[in-house]
Amino acid sequence: MTLTTVVGSSGSGKTTFLNDVHKSHKCTYIRQYHTCRPYIPVTSIPNFDPTRLPYWHIYQSEGTADTIKVGGQLGAKFTAGLSGGQRKLLLFELICQRTAQQTELLIALDEPFAGVTDDFVPWIVERLHELKKRHNVILVTNDHVAALTDMADNTITVSAIDRTVVTIQNNNNNNQDPSNGNGKQQPPPPSHAVDRQRAIFALSLGDDYTYQSTSQELQFFYQCEILGDSTLIGMGIYAAVCYGLFVATFWDTNEDLAALVLVAGGIINYFSVNPYLLSLVPWRNAMLEECEALMHSSKGLNRALKVLLTILLIFVFAWAEFLVVNATTSGFSQIKFWVAMFFDAVSLMLGHICFGIYTDWDFGNVQLVGGLPFLTMIFFSTTFSPGAGVPVLKELRYLYARFYFWCMVPNVQDSMEGCPADNVNVLYLVLASMVGVTVFLTAQVIGAIRKKRASVEHVKLRESMHDAEFHRLQVTLYGEKALRQLNHVQSSSPHALKVAGDEAEDEDDDVVNVDAVCDAV
Repeated sequence: MTLTTVVGSSGSGKTTFLNDVHKSHKCTYIRQYHTCRPYIPVTSIPNFDPTRLPYWHIYQSEGTADTIKVGGQLGAKFTAGLSGGQRKLLLFELICQRTAQQTELLIALDEPFAGVTDDFVPWIVERLHELKKRHNVILVTNDHVAALTDMADNTITVSAIDRTVVTIQNNNNNNQDPSNGNGKQQPPPPSHAVDRQRAIFALSLGDDYTYQSTSQELQFFYQCEILGDSTLIGMGIYAAVCYGLFVATFWDTNEDLAALVLVAGGIINYFSVNPYLLSLVPWRNAMLEECEALMHSSKGLNRALKVLLTILLIFVFAWAEFLVVNATTSGFSQIKFWVAMFFDAVSLMLGHICFGIYTDWDFGNVQLVGGLPFLTMIFFSTTFSPGAGVPVLKELRYLYARFYFWCMVPNVQDSMEGCPADNVNVLYLVLASMVGVTVFLTAQVIGAIRKKRASVEHVKLRESMHDAEFHRLQVTLYGEKALRQLNHVQSSSPHALKVAGDEAEDEDDDVVNVDAVCDAV
C-alpha cells in the first residue's frame, strides 16, 4: 500500500483537492477542522477502545474517564471536553481501530498534525505506518513536511498559479523494481504535471468500508441524543415556566374567547420546540462528518432516529398544550382536539425537520424556508380573518391544518367559510398537515433525478480518461501489483459506481428515509 502527501502553499487548493478525491470515491475522511457532536461521551462510541489514545491514562488516573466528552462547540453552545488536538487524535485512532480488519481502503487525512503538539507526532507517524500496511493513505500537510515526504511514496504538489494541473513525484520508486533487473538502484523519475481531474480519478481506487449496524448504534444514539443533550432539559424547564404562566393568566377564560386561548397555547408549543429545531442543522453537519470518520455506521439510521425523536417531542408538547388549554377553559376535552393540536404543530414544524436534516442547506436558508408554513398560515388559512380575503387566495386555506382545526372550535366554526362535514374534518386536517412533506418529497425526487443524470455524465468523463497515460499514472501512484488488486476490488464491489463523484445515492437514500418517516407519522 502507499502513502501520498499533498503539499502546496497556503491557498493553493490542497484541501479542495482532497475534498474532490473524497467526493469521487466517498472514502474514509478526517477533515482539517472535523466537527463532532461535543456532548458525546468518549466511552459511549461503539466498538472503540479509548485506552489506546496516548493521553487517556491521564483521565483514568483522575477517575474521570467515564465522564469525558468529545467537547467543542456546536452552533453557539460550547461543551467542555477534549481539546482540539485531542479530538484529532481521537478521530485518527478511531479510523485505525475501525479499519484494522479490512484492507485496500482509501483513507484521506487533511492536516493530521494541525493542532497537535510535537510530543504526539511520533504516535501519529506510528499510526500512519500501521495504516499504510493495509490501506492507501492520502494526506494534506503543512507541518512536518520533510518527515512526511521521506515517509511518503508519492508527493502531489498543487499550485495557486495553475489550478488545472498538479505535479506528481514518485519519491522512492517503491512501486516499481528499484534495480530495473540489473542490480543497480534507479533514481526516482522526475516530477511531471498531470491534469488535475485525471489525478483525482487515478487516486479514486479502493474497497468500500463495511460497517454493520448493531444494537450498540441504538444505544449510542440514546446516550447521546436523549441522555447527553442538555437542550432537552432546557426545553422542559422553558415549557414548564411558560405553561405555568399560561395557566395563571388564562385561568377561567370564557368559552367565547377559546380561540384566543388556543392561539396562545400554540405559540407556546411552537417556541418550546423551536430551540430543538434550531439545533437540527448543526446536528446534521456534525453527524455527517462523524460518519465520514467511521464513528457510527449509518447516516440514514441517525437521520430517521432524529426525525422520530423530534416528532416525539412535538407529541409530548401537544399533550401539554391539550392539558393546559382544558385547565383554563372548557369545550376542548374530546380527543379530537388533541389530534388537531398535534397535527397543526406538525404542519408548522415539519419544514424545519425535513430541510434541517435531509438537505445540505445552511442554517439561514433552513430557517427561512422552514418558517414559511408558520408565516403563510397567518396569511392564507383565514383563521385570523374568517371569510375575508381575495376570492382566489382564499382557496389556499384548504392546504392548512389550522383551517380545519378552527372548523372544530366552538363559537368560531360557524364563521369559517367552506368547512367540511364533521365526520371528515379530522381526516382533512391530517392530510393537510402532510402537504409540506409532499412538496418536500417531490423536490427531493426531482433533485435525485438531476443528481443521477450528473452522475452518468461524471462516469462518462471518468471513462474517457481511461487510456495508456491514465494507466501509467495509476502505476506510478500505486504500483503494478497493487493496482491489479485494487482494480479487482473495485470491479467486484457492489457499490463500484460510487466513483462517479456524485451524491445521488445519498440523495436517493434520503428520500426513502423521509418517506418512511412520514408514513410512520
